[in-house]
Amino acid sequence: MSLVATADHMNLEFEQVPVIDLTNVISKDSMERKKLADEVRDACMRVGFFYVTNHGVPESKMQGAVEMARSFFSLPTEIKMEIENRKTPNFKGYSPLLSGNNNPDGAGDLQEGFEFGWEETNPISDITDGATSGVMAGANVWPSKVPGFREAVLDYYYAAVKLGKALFPIFALALNLPEDFFEDKTQNSAALMKLLHYPSQTGPIDERVIGIGAHTEYCFTILWQEPGIQALQVLNSEKQWINAPPIPGTLVINLGDQFARWTNDIFKSTVHRAVNRSGTERYSIPLFFGTDYNVKLEPIPSCISSERPQIYEVITAGDYVKSRLQATYNH
Repeated sequence: MSLVATADHMNLEFEQVPVIDLTNVISKDSMERKKLADEVRDACMRVGFFYVTNHGVPESKMQGAVEMARSFFSLPTEIKMEIENRKTPNFKGYSPLLSGNNNPDGAGDLQEGFEFGWEETNPISDITDGATSGVMAGANVWPSKVPGFREAVLDYYYAAVKLGKALFPIFALALNLPEDFFEDKTQNSAALMKLLHYPSQTGPIDERVIGIGAHTEYCFTILWQEPGIQALQVLNSEKQWINAPPIPGTLVINLGDQFARWTNDIFKSTVHRAVNRSGTERYSIPLFFGTDYNVKLEPIPSCISSERPQIYEVITAGDYVKSRLQATYNH
């Protein structure tokens, strides 16, 4: 059955986010990779989110980045504002509380962040400096008051990027494409990582102010969530908010808009939000992993039919990412 026919007949209801074991993500057994791709296809078409276990990212690298996030966000505001993202053309650097607004109907996102992208420390042969060129061109900015910050967060960044690159062949198989379909579209690490700190939301609650307002992500995302604190919620086809709590040993994969554009909405870009009503502060770290900024986001031919015509106008990945960031931060 074609992808379009499968999508037309699929039951899109879900009440929980599926968990997928990535043990065979780079297996030499093609049948094992195909089984994994089948699981991924179902999750991508029905939910647009899934957890992954046995993902290969060392816990020590995650915790190293989290400790640096704690140290950075504990700095005085005036120190953090020295590298505010409004001072850069590529949205990298510090974003203060309520400076972003992912939901136009909201009153601001109750979180502060620090965003950065690819930067060479130890050479990685399959990632080049093209990641820092084009419409999102510009270097990272780094805090000067947190020793070891740059090294620790880049260490986790590289590990998360490696996972992302391992997943693209599985996404290709899930779309009945050659495993190397995305290879020439992901030569450079068009990936942004964001350290996020959500303060405790106490006292009278303004429902228009939550951790991050309802939105879709602009590209494929790999998310670390702080254990033991529920915040992430995913909107299902029945317009119900489904909790996606932290599960020990997992990361969360969110397909995002780029895949929706590639697949003409056969793969879902699902509305989600983060609501921190836990009574304590919370941290999370998403890696936003897209195709190279100069790649056109145009539908895969097998995802179009006379009954399912092309939905989106073609745009380059870089222009789309920049437009979404401009809308979020209003600059």
